[in-house]
Amino acid sequence: MAEFGAKDVAALRKATGAGMMDAKRALEASDGDAEKAKDWLREKGLAGAGKRAGRAADQGAIDVVVEGGTGALVELNCETDFVAKGSDFKAAVTSLARHVVANGDENLVEQSYDGSTVAESLVLLSAKLGEKIELGRVVRYESPDGLLDGYKHIQNDRGTIGVLVELGGVALGGEGAANEKSQAVAHDIALHIASAAPRYVTRDDIPADVVAKEREVLEALTRNENKPEAALPKIVEGRLNGFYKDVALAEQGFVREPKTTVKQLLADLGPDATVRRFARVKIGEE
Repeated sequence: MAEFGAKDVAALRKATGAGMMDAKRALEASDGDAEKAKDWLREKGLAGAGKRAGRAADQGAIDVVVEGGTGALVELNCETDFVAKGSDFKAAVTSLARHVVANGDENLVEQSYDGSTVAESLVLLSAKLGEKIELGRVVRYESPDGLLDGYKHIQNDRGTIGVLVELGGVALGGEGAANEKSQAVAHDIALHIASAAPRYVTRDDIPADVVAKEREVLEALTRNENKPEAALPKIVEGRLNGFYKDVALAEQGFVREPKTTVKQLLADLGPDATVRRFARVKIGEE
């Protein structure tokens, strides 16, 4: 059993820039011999990874994968767009998205992946590319009786916005395959979500406290404009309807045909057609 203490781990971390757990593992594998531990870290591609811990990982890439009734959206963050648009980084994002489709997203960083775990694979990628790399947001939808679609907006050679959307109450083809018209509308809505950035599906989904706060702001704004007191309720309601159109997907004008709302697009698929849920992730945005 290797004998070493916290000071030995700290010294190895300082000398190599490795993370605490990696330094500890290296000493365990090397029977406490610091020089052998350094070589072990280098061989594993872990030396120097810890030095990047304090850097900001606010760049990155997104990929979206939909296979049958399951879809996944994965964000991977790094420090520069140069790394984000590189082939190794983009391949890693795509591989992770496919992994999430196949294996789920529960305890993702601990899942077996590429011969180790997701967490360890990201450390190795960080060491290889020379930047801090972090797993960002991950979304996974399963829809056994609905229709999933995804959209990825590409900018500067990498995905910067990803969308997953699930429709319900739409016509499907044989063996669960999407009806061609339903699929086309689902994709149009996914594209629209990427562009218009709605926050809710319908106005009924907006929390009451959010509506109350918006109403309060609009009332103050209207009063500050010296509008007639008797006209305030009507003006505020009109402005509140404008707020609904800004944040509620169903009420937004479709990005390709602004005079047609998303709700009207859905109506073409039948009276029961609805957007059940959606997710939108953009690099650099919360």
